[in-house]
Amino acid sequence: MYNLEQLRMFVESAELGSFSACARKLGKVQSAISQGIANLEIDLNLQLFDRSTRKPSLTPEGKQLFAYAEAVLRQTEELNTAVQAVGRGDEAIIRLALDNALFVPTLGPILQEFGDAFPATAIEIIYIPSTDVINLIKKQRADLGLMFSDLSFKQDVQLGFIGHVPFHAVCNPAHPLAKIDSVNVVDLIPHRQLVLRGEIATDFDQVAKISAEIWWANSFHAIEEMVKQGIGWAYMPCHLVEEAIKNKELIQLPLSFDHKPWSLSVDLIRAKNQRMGHAQGWLYGKLTHLLE
Repeated sequence: MYNLEQLRMFVESAELGSFSACARKLGKVQSAISQGIANLEIDLNLQLFDRSTRKPSLTPEGKQLFAYAEAVLRQTEELNTAVQAVGRGDEAIIRLALDNALFVPTLGPILQEFGDAFPATAIEIIYIPSTDVINLIKKQRADLGLMFSDLSFKQDVQLGFIGHVPFHAVCNPAHPLAKIDSVNVVDLIPHRQLVLRGEIATDFDQVAKISAEIWWANSFHAIEEMVKQGIGWAYMPCHLVEEAIKNKELIQLPLSFDHKPWSLSVDLIRAKNQRMGHAQGWLYGKLTHLLE
């Protein structure tokens, strides 16, 4: 019966174009490569290479089987990687719960680097309002969480401040507020404000409720769409609305009482006294620098 070493000889010879090149790459003599492939052909009862020319080339049967042999070797490498990961104590999956406004541009490269470093560990991203992230961690439905800071101190989870996200007050270009050169609190009160609220109707305390009429949504993306349609004004994370402001889909309100971009603090959280495995510990360490 053929073995993995013979399949590797077959694949490498086909890719490199000669038995001698395969021998150099695998650190073997050319006769061992020729014999290994010959034995593979006997086991398969097929001729894989046409040896009538100076350089061997794949036969039609060889071309047909090449992709299968390559897939077997790739799966073997993945199995070996998984075995090493289990030996290191890497988790099978890590669940990251975050407010969708916190999928900042620096998060993608961290996840890509994680995938390269821990190919045997899957990531599950759970979008949920900031007000509900702690509850998900407490119920053990997520391992790590990214959320805008809860102003009340929570003793049952471990919180870690990692930075700030700046916010703009925005409205639709056709909104009455867009016509005011310097907007003060009195100007805002008559106009509907859109505010984040969690699935369990928990208000987002970090955003001041200024207007007399408040509408809620459970994601900043939903709030952005509502603002674009002129339904109301809102405080929005700058990175979510910068493109829309540039394209004049939204207007940044010139607030007279905000002299600098208003910022909210962000926490990285996990369950208290919970042991982190190798992969989760790596991800936790990287996320502490997410907003630097």
